[in-house]
Amino acid sequence: MKLSPMECGGLPPLSGTLTEAIPCKKTCERRSNTKAWLLRLEEDGMDRSVLSLLGGSFLGFATLGMTTLGLLCSAPGNPPPPGKGEGEWRLLDPISYENLTVFPVVSSSERDTSAFLTLEEGLASGNVVVQEQGSTAIIRDRDGVIRPTSQNYGGPSVNQLVLVNRSKQPLLLLSGELVSGGKQDRIIAKDRIVPPGSEPLPLDVFCVEHGRWSAGSTFTSAATIVHPSVREQAAVNQKQADVWASVTAGTTAQPAVPPPPSATARVSVETLNETVQLEAPTQSYNKIYNSRRVAPSVDAMVAEVQRRFHRATAGLKGERIVGVVIAYGGEVAWSDIFASSDLFYQYWNKLLRSYAVEAVARPTLREKASPDDALEFLQRLKGREKTESEPGVYVWREINEGTISQIELEALQPKAMTLHRLVVRKTG
Repeated sequence: MKLSPMECGGLPPLSGTLTEAIPCKKTCERRSNTKAWLLRLEEDGMDRSVLSLLGGSFLGFATLGMTTLGLLCSAPGNPPPPGKGEGEWRLLDPISYENLTVFPVVSSSERDTSAFLTLEEGLASGNVVVQEQGSTAIIRDRDGVIRPTSQNYGGPSVNQLVLVNRSKQPLLLLSGELVSGGKQDRIIAKDRIVPPGSEPLPLDVFCVEHGRWSAGSTFTSAATIVHPSVREQAAVNQKQADVWASVTAGTTAQPAVPPPPSATARVSVETLNETVQLEAPTQSYNKIYNSRRVAPSVDAMVAEVQRRFHRATAGLKGERIVGVVIAYGGEVAWSDIFASSDLFYQYWNKLLRSYAVEAVARPTLREKASPDDALEFLQRLKGREKTESEPGVYVWREINEGTISQIELEALQPKAMTLHRLVVRKTG
């Protein structure tokens, strides 16, 4: 559905891979049967040398089989070592400051993600163009081909833009990335990959500047990722009205028990309302959370968590940071994990600021989440699954189990890999 400037109400929803452990039950039974067989030979009085020869040979084959399978799996029921999740991820000790806790996720192996271009890089270099629908600008590709930046998708729409990837690299888009400019600021609706040199394509987005619809067609930067409460509404609920509400609400999390007066949020709803009235009359996400009433609290938290994070992760040997699990007070709420450390650090500063915005809008509870709870965010969910794909480019996958949603973006080219994995504890 397309909205006109006068119809900016709620919209209907807009229209990787981890391998299960291979059970080793058969191998374990084989070893057990071998012992029983040897025991029966001893009871029959067989010569010890024959027994040693036969038993050694048989156990040798069994051990070889166990070793080979051991590279692929672990016996059913055996828990992973402390801090170890599914796959090759491991949690480091938590880093806490006030009500925000960060569990670094490390891996001893990672994928080569150098082929991928981020949205921030693409817009800054001019290799990526994002415009309002209906724009008639003409661009020249890097290969010299001249073409319009948009097809006939109709006039400007609140929930759809047009994107052109003029580069020679696949473009990675993450849900919650904010593009500034145009008739109003928008955020990317869901993770996806845009192949290099592709035709102009319609891009699903959500508005995060409810009060503006002005002249302008081009988007110039992508320096922000919105905080988890807003990002959840875009990535999981996919309703424009909910996105708008979350921008001015600060947080959509509802504590089971009202916090004590001493634990009130550093940035209250009243503060956000004052900010909108005095500094951000168009309800611009960027203006609200970079305002003089909000930004100092966010900046202070970012600086301190960044300092502690660097100190805690500086001495790693043989492992690299590929993601984080995030908790507020005693509740594990969020995780972002990438295919490589390089890709993680391309987003880390923006992600950390988004986590800090959420933290200052939540009660300042001093409870701390346990590593066991955080470890659950490294496990694959087993609930209802739905997928979307572009053949030969990517597969987008969402799994829901209870109050948890898991979203994976799997690249199919140049090599198959899960580029980004998001896990969310739903607040609504």
